[in-house]
Amino acid sequence: MTLTGVGGRDLGLTRSARRVPSVEDMNSPERSTPSRPERSARRTGLGLPFAAVVGLALLAAPRVVLHDLGIIQEGTFVNSLFVFVPPLVWIAVVLWRRVPNPFLTLLVVGVLYGVFLMLGHQILWNTAWEGDPPTLGGNLSGLAPGAQELIVRGFAGLSSLVTGTLVGAVSGLVAWGAGRLIHR
Repeated sequence: MTLTGVGGRDLGLTRSARRVPSVEDMNSPERSTPSRPERSARRTGLGLPFAAVVGLALLAAPRVVLHDLGIIQEGTFVNSLFVFVPPLVWIAVVLWRRVPNPFLTLLVVGVLYGVFLMLGHQILWNTAWEGDPPTLGGNLSGLAPGAQELIVRGFAGLSSLVTGTLVGAVSGLVAWGAGRLIHR
């Protein structure tokens, strides 16, 4: 179809004629709703399926358990692997999948990691402290033991959330910068 301007003059623009789909066209196998497995594999606004985002966060969770159980110690090579490999995998995945916003994606991964970190520390609290948990000092040392435990656990939980979020933010910044260099 040729588009014309005022006075019927040919504008030199063409537009393909499109047919309005019929009910039969809409019910054809090519236009049918995806099956359940295909639907679950769709990406979220994060550029990855939500299950993949959770899976990435869970990659860092074993270190919490192994550390709180005393199986690995800070400052060892094995501990360093458990600290640095998961965020490196996060970065590699978002670069490989070319997510639209690697910073946001890894920030969410980091927040979820913080939640898992908090849960792990809270569940293994007594084991990690071998029955002698930290207490408050100074003016707060006179508080009831239950109140002290609530305060200390609360701050430990908040610290876990902040740590996970910061790990995600730093990883996201690294992935964003690397993506701009790699995918020019």
